[in-house]
Amino acid sequence: MKLMYRLMLSFFAIILTLMVIVSISFINVTNNTMYHNTWQQLKSYSDSLIQDSIRYNMATQSFEGFATESLNSNANLLTRQNVHFAIYDTTHRKIFASNGFAPSMSKNDWKKLKKGETVCTKLITPKINSRVSKGVSPRMTEVSRPYFYKGKMIAVVSIATFVSTIEQNMHQIKINLIMALLTASLVTLAVSYFLARSITKRIDRLRMATHQIAQGNYNVEVDDNGRDEVADLGRSFNQMRESQQEIRRQEERRRQFMANAAHEMRTPLTTINGILEGLQYDAIPEEDKKHSIQLMQNDTRRLIRLVNDNLDYEKIRTNQIAMERKVFDSSAVLENLREQLAKKAKEKKDTLHLDVEKNLRVYADYDRFVQIMFNIIQNAIQFTDNGIIDIRGKRVEKGSQFVVQDNGIGMTPEQLENIWERYYKADRSRMNTKYGESGLGLAIVRQLVLLHGGKIDVKSQYGKGTTFTIFFPDREYAPHNIQPTNNKDKK
Repeated sequence: MKLMYRLMLSFFAIILTLMVIVSISFINVTNNTMYHNTWQQLKSYSDSLIQDSIRYNMATQSFEGFATESLNSNANLLTRQNVHFAIYDTTHRKIFASNGFAPSMSKNDWKKLKKGETVCTKLITPKINSRVSKGVSPRMTEVSRPYFYKGKMIAVVSIATFVSTIEQNMHQIKINLIMALLTASLVTLAVSYFLARSITKRIDRLRMATHQIAQGNYNVEVDDNGRDEVADLGRSFNQMRESQQEIRRQEERRRQFMANAAHEMRTPLTTINGILEGLQYDAIPEEDKKHSIQLMQNDTRRLIRLVNDNLDYEKIRTNQIAMERKVFDSSAVLENLREQLAKKAKEKKDTLHLDVEKNLRVYADYDRFVQIMFNIIQNAIQFTDNGIIDIRGKRVEKGSQFVVQDNGIGMTPEQLENIWERYYKADRSRMNTKYGESGLGLAIVRQLVLLHGGKIDVKSQYGKGTTFTIFFPDREYAPHNIQPTNNKDKK
């Protein structure tokens, strides 16, 4: 059975059970109320006929008996209302009975009556004239009530009426209640359907989204508004989808990287192998051997750089890197980097402009600081032609801040969003340049900055340039034992 129908049955069963319990309770209360109301009415009849028929001797102030005429008159009146009574004296002798009404009272009933208690009985089958009972054993409800004069019991009135009137009223109430239950059941069924549908509809959306994920479509997203379990499931599903998207992106980057790495390694390996074969068979002239060896050295360094980039990233990602942070003069380091990269900048017809506060102290691992700034400045040179690259540094609250700004090709919003991802290359046309073969440079930079407890931010506009801002906290503000984060954390 489908979940929706199970939920419908559950809701329907719960509501119907509740209605049945309420209905039974209502019938019992109504039945008891009708009997109590009947007893109250019988008591009032009993009091009235005693007041009308009792006789006193005014001279002796004593009870003399009951007026028969008055009793007969009341008997005729009450008979038309299906009420019958009998009067007993203190010796249990019947003084008067309307229509042969003769109820039987037990010794226990007489004890209660002598104590002044009124005895109410729901169902009795007294003797009564067949003319009144129509030949059927009468089923009546009775009230026995004692009466006292000057502290002594003078009479007991037993008055009763047929329960058929009460049962007829109860029967009509039950019919009305059953009709109400049937109507309520139909309404309950409709309400149960909509309640079940509102739940299963959300689950159906999750099922359809899951099916699309299984088909490879990771662009689906489910509504996760709300605070119930289905909303929690939706949020978990969206997190899973994002994780799967990230896994697919990383897998795509990995495949692209392997293709790029194979391409990058093929060229230098081919060159090295060709030169080695030439040297082996003495096919290279003596005057070209020095140049050939230099070519092999350059290509070997290129391969080493490619391997080191991956080793560095994996060490950082798995927290296997050790840092020795200390305070040093960053202005001197940046001046050295400017001199080292001046030749490369000149090849691109770029101008390196350095504006750093004198003796700007920074708390960082010296080698990693050099690696971070070298990669960012080198990246700026790579993507800038005939431009200006500004390198600035200054003291800020709780640390030092460095800015590398260029007016190169810039990046699109999509490229800016993925700039920190491993294997990602913003400019596919520059894959074969000397710098950035692996697509790991900026990913390594970001992880190293985070390991320092710092922050790195990038702003770029396509065709107008890019600005990197790096912050290193001072010793007292720098956390230690920082775990590297995944690329998706930047989002």
